Amino acid sequence: MSAPINTVLGPGSVSPPAAPSPLPGGVALDLTGRTALVTGAASGIGRACALRLAAAGARVRAVDRAAEGLETLAGEAAGLPGSIAPRLLDLTDLDAAEGAAAGSDILVNNAGLQLVRPIEDFPPDVFHTVLTVMLEAPFRLIRGALPHMYAQGWGRIVNLSSVHGLRASAFKSAYVAAKHGLEGLSKTAALEGAPHGVTSNCVSPGYVRTPLVERQVDDQAAAHGIPREQVLSEVMLKDSALKRLIEPEEVAEAVLYLCTPQASFITGTSLTLDGGWTAH
Repeated sequence: MSAPINTVLGPGSVSPPAAPSPLPGGVALDLTGRTALVTGAASGIGRACALRLAAAGARVRAVDRAAEGLETLAGEAAGLPGSIAPRLLDLTDLDAAEGAAAGSDILVNNAGLQLVRPIEDFPPDVFHTVLTVMLEAPFRLIRGALPHMYAQGWGRIVNLSSVHGLRASAFKSAYVAAKHGLEGLSKTAALEGAPHGVTSNCVSPGYVRTPLVERQVDDQAAAHGIPREQVLSEVMLKDSALKRLIEPEEVAEAVLYLCTPQASFITGTSLTLDGGWTAH
């Protein structure tokens, strides 16, 4: 007969030993032997993710349509434990995108674009392109990566969403629609991938110091009719408790964590790095 469980510890009682951790030690940052694909890798968050994954030992396939940025990135990776192999690819070529993901252990869907316009003035062709690059291409990349991940019983999908995958803003219909869709796609991939050792999560930052955001400052200034210097404080960061831009390297650390063994129980969720925006 098993001993009774003591639910109350009186004075002088000795508490039972804690259950051993299934993964003792700190966060394992060693991704040696893993192949990672990062889209939009030539600048901004994608660049930071590619370098951080290579620093952890991964073989990184860096995908972008900006040849000069990819060349610079490859040079920055010299001397890192891992490697970066640049590949020119336009993600509107969906068949090529799916093929590029084959054999990936880690997939980071990061590429994105933005246009700030009222809905009645938003060009339909741009709306279509944004949804293609930021939602349909990630679907095709996941589709291309899953057979290898399922076969080996391990995989990590990290989708760079945004606070705009959780909240809407005026004048950003295509971007908000794409990011909301990406959140749903990521959750579906998590449910399907769980029996195969594959996790799927979103990382959802607020405004990051990237070329995309720098361009948004000008677009928002035009849309709201205010000087550029007022955009950050009065528009972009109005609802953020922390009044600063997040750095790409901070986002890359969150992405890397989701690729570690210690993150194996985190799936189907969104890691929000928004400076308190969604706390409202």
